[in-house]
Amino acid sequence: MKRILGLSVLLAVAPFAQAADIEAGKDRAATVCAACHGANGQSVSDTIPNLAAQRAGYLETQLKAFKEGTRRAASATSPTAIMTAIAAQLSADDIANVAAYFAAQPGATGAKSAQLPNVAKTNVTFPEGYKETFVKYHTISFPATKQVRYYYANKVAAAAAKAGRALPDGSVLFAEVYAAKLGADGKPATGGDGNFVAEKLVAYTAMARDVGWGKDIPEMLRNENWNYAVFTTDKQHRPGVNQAECLGCHKPLDNVSYTFTLKQLAAAK
Repeated sequence: MKRILGLSVLLAVAPFAQAADIEAGKDRAATVCAACHGANGQSVSDTIPNLAAQRAGYLETQLKAFKEGTRRAASATSPTAIMTAIAAQLSADDIANVAAYFAAQPGATGAKSAQLPNVAKTNVTFPEGYKETFVKYHTISFPATKQVRYYYANKVAAAAAKAGRALPDGSVLFAEVYAAKLGADGKPATGGDGNFVAEKLVAYTAMARDVGWGKDIPEMLRNENWNYAVFTTDKQHRPGVNQAECLGCHKPLDNVSYTFTLKQLAAAK
């Protein structure tokens, strides 16, 4: 009798957890997760893991770790940092539902999912003549990739930053990406300014914003009206770039106009 009574009390104070809603998980996945992991859990690129048929408990645990910050990022631009930004916006029900949805999908067959057209599309074009009209405001060396980047901003962005205002529509930030010159020991050579010595141009990156550019991007990824792009050395859009990764990386930076270098831009002469 005591055991039955004890069970009755337990059920009264700790009711069964509500089952996950797979359809709700599908809806959430379609608007955000699909941008990188694919609508059916088969990712859009070789650098992003498939989630299809993964165990729901494992997915829930990882999403909670991202949300709570116990799974930490090695850098502000790492995949972990991107997932932390996304998971922070998910409710407990969202996490359970998304995990249940991907767990219910058939395992990957080797075919990649297509990128979401509304997220993959970028409105950013190459800013011809930038060296004559933009302000060069910052240099960063990247030891992990043995690269050095030179940062430029157009007059609209530079003027707003100097005035202490958020960067408005019409702003363009641009970077030249160079492979660093290596010494005999294989390490990047350092110049008088303390940064790596540039040797070979390998790409350009850009972020720009204008009216309406964010309207078709899901709220959980949207950076107001910012769009992003990577250009090849011949000034063409690099194929296969997934703008969703850029949006997710910059998402937590809403208090600094979604940029990593606003402080340096504001201080530029």
